[in-house]
Amino acid sequence: MAELSPTEQFIQLLTENQNRIYGYIFSLLGERSQTADVLQETNLVLWRKFADYDSRRPFLPWAFSIARFQVLANLRDRKRDRILLDPELVETISSEAESIATQFESIREALHRCLQRLSDSNRELIERRYFEALSLDEMAENSNSSAGAIKVALLRVRRQLAQCIQHRMASEGGA
Repeated sequence: MAELSPTEQFIQLLTENQNRIYGYIFSLLGERSQTADVLQETNLVLWRKFADYDSRRPFLPWAFSIARFQVLANLRDRKRDRILLDPELVETISSEAESIATQFESIREALHRCLQRLSDSNRELIERRYFEALSLDEMAENSNSSAGAIKVALLRVRRQLAQCIQHRMASEGGA
């Protein structure tokens, strides 16, 4: 597989994280129209500064720091309007949101690793239910089992995944 160009790498990272960046900005502003404007500005700054991005480090915290500055700039520019949040509060909220996002990424990575450790049949069960979005009845029909049996099997696999994630998070200092 050919290596991605810097432009392709940027587009891939931005696309993968766009919803999280939007959610982060919205958590700071609480207003959809302002969030959309700040997201657009953030995307432009991310593009302009992408050459400074260290690809050995996670993209999302870097993007959040740029988004935080864009939110602060937006609040500063709207000073004549009634401001809902002051810059100190934005800083406090943003560091909490960044912490949660970082934890989310750790959990997602742990889930990915735990899914790989499942038996083929259990992994297939999870994939069919959550990635293919099959109903319990569809899964039962395809496997000659009852919906109740599928439900119990899924419950067991989810418990196994939860224990694996907790173990990984504890062993990696993420919990």
